[in-house]
This record gives sequence, C-alpha cells and structure tokens, in this order.
Amino acid sequence: METIALHTRLAPGKEADYDRIHAVIPPELDAALREAGVLDWRIWRSGLDLFHVVDCEDYAAMRAFLREHPANVPWQARMGELLDVPDDYSGGDSGIPQVWQLPAEPVEPGAPAASAAPVGPAAPADGSAR
Repeated sequence: METIALHTRLAPGKEADYDRIHAVIPPELDAALREAGVLDWRIWRSGLDLFHVVDCEDYAAMRAFLREHPANVPWQARMGELLDVPDDYSGGDSGIPQVWQLPAEPVEPGAPAASAAPVGPAAPADGSAR
C-alpha cells in the first residue's frame, strides 16, 4: 500500500462550489476509485489550498487506470473549472515528498540523534513543487 500526499489549489471564489460538489461524489466515481485500488482518500481545505491524503495499492497505476475512465473524465473536467491548475491525470505526478515521520520506536532522552534518511520520493533538484 502507498500513502500519497497531494496539494492542489482552488481558483479564487470557488470554495463553496468545491465543498458543495464534494459533499457527495457520484456513485460511479466511487466505484471507479475503488476499482483503481484506492483504499481511502481524504481532503482538507484551508482557504484556497487543498491537502489530500490518498491510501492506494499503486498510485501510478491508479492514475493510469483513471486517466480515460468514463466516470473520472467528466469529474476532472468539472474539477478543472474549480482548480487553479486542472489535472487530467497525464504525466508522472508522484505527490508531495514526505520530509519526516514519527519513528515507530521512541528515541531515548539523551541518545544521539539518528541521521535522517529520506522517507519519501526525493524532491526535484530545482526545488520546484510537484
């Protein structure tokens, strides 16, 4: 299983529309997401910024499956009217790189700090967002 974090941004003035439309997604989209291997998808909104956490079997395969899916294409067109940058599921999006995670075992007080190893995909060398 993969857990992927995403950040998208609404176009100004589209907040209420986005919230209303996401109150209930179409049943055929729900079925397509599950068929694509999505186990859970959560979205938080802060102003225009949207933060998604997606638990799925294989994120790249999910995007490929949904790219031309008849339930997803009209949904993405609808979302494209609300988002600052629409997503048509083409390209190699891999989400936001993870920077830190609470260790499974507590660190003993006074113990030397372990060197941090990357826990997610490496950020682009130019510092740009994905």
